[in-house]
Amino acid sequence: MKKIASFTVNHDTLEKGVYISRIDGDAVTYDLRMKKPNNGSFISPKSLHTIEHLLATYVRNSEYSDSIIYAGPMGCRSGFYLIVRDCVSKADVLELVKKSFLFIADFSGEIPGSSKAECGNYLEHDLEAAKKDAAEYNEALRDVTENDMNYKD
Repeated sequence: MKKIASFTVNHDTLEKGVYISRIDGDAVTYDLRMKKPNNGSFISPKSLHTIEHLLATYVRNSEYSDSIIYAGPMGCRSGFYLIVRDCVSKADVLELVKKSFLFIADFSGEIPGSSKAECGNYLEHDLEAAKKDAAEYNEALRDVTENDMNYKD
């Protein structure tokens, strides 16, 4: 079988950041890399699940809601994928990601969609861990610009 694009990225050199993972027609997949791969530190399943709920809720309620296709976790637990229509500029996506993770780091209250009726694993959430992970990612995003959004070889 043909190797998929995300498996061709050198995870030995990949750093925290925001990257354009692939472009498929008018859909752009962004790699929101919160943790350095294979470095021993990963997002816990409970934090990942909570971030997923908060990230999806935030981006789908943003001014770009009609252009958001998907926001969800990577199986390796080192980040998230955000799929957006190409009518949203790289600069606007980067700003949206930064605002999203500030929202998550500062969030208080009931996690959206976390009741038994709304979620298939409603007991697996950890808001405090999610806030900590989001705050750490915010530090990594501080100096990221559009020019940093391509994978390095």
